[in-house]
Amino acid sequence: MDHWLTIFLNNLSGERGLSANSLVAYSNDLRQFIEFLASRGIADPRIIQTEDAAAFIALHRKSGAAPATVTRRFSSLRMFAQFLVREQARADDFTLTLDPGKSRSVRLPKTLSVRDMERLLVAPDETTPEGRRDGAMLELMYGSGLRVSELVALKTEALDLRAGLVRPLGKGNKERQIPLTPQARIRIEAYLKDARPKLMKGKPPAPFLFVTDQGSCMTREHFYTRIQTYGLSAGIAQPVTPHMLRHSFATHLLAGGADVRAIQEMLGHASVETTQRYTKVDVARLRQVYDKAHPRA
Repeated sequence: MDHWLTIFLNNLSGERGLSANSLVAYSNDLRQFIEFLASRGIADPRIIQTEDAAAFIALHRKSGAAPATVTRRFSSLRMFAQFLVREQARADDFTLTLDPGKSRSVRLPKTLSVRDMERLLVAPDETTPEGRRDGAMLELMYGSGLRVSELVALKTEALDLRAGLVRPLGKGNKERQIPLTPQARIRIEAYLKDARPKLMKGKPPAPFLFVTDQGSCMTREHFYTRIQTYGLSAGIAQPVTPHMLRHSFATHLLAGGADVRAIQEMLGHASVETTQRYTKVDVARLRQVYDKAHPRA
């Protein structure tokens, strides 16, 4: 089973170009499934039955796993089963008649208000190279809606400051073009001119735009820690995560009258249905305003 899982993950990485996060999720889901099968005395993919997969899914549903997590695990099983059939490791797809059930709830994206967002953006101390870098990162992430993985992997060549564009590589190594806000442009230029050379400290040139004080590539974990600190110093009540900046980008654009299709393009969503979550956020906000303000609410 481990042999086939390794080949499956290599196939996803090489042929489909999935992100590291997606690969980790598939790997975790399927390793749990293999352990579950082992507890039932199954070590050969040819003898997996639909009942085994159904019992695995039911176990997670009963344990209180979120509906989206259950759906993702079902998707992992289905892709693995189809792979085993293609590779002739078994004759049929053991998930074919399996019903994962529908997610009963939609988790709405957590966002910041425009006021909180403005306070967060000015939280870094720009008299230091690290603060100037962090200010540019926050401004770029909120101004262009980048994923945190796209932000830290961004290379200097992906910036076109003259045209006011950034070209991140998204899921599946697909490049897209997103406008830069004037504020992001100003802060990135200041970072490149003054802060980045100080952070590099004479080290060999690095391809990545945002670097640490060791001259190495900024990591997601490092940025996550720093943004939480800025959220606290800005007096924001809820814990701030990098993804909240991306959600805020989309929600604030929608509230300002932007077209959902345009937001989809900028976010790099394959389906407009994913982007339409933000319309639910906007309706939820309107409902709160209505409930507070209307005398008959």
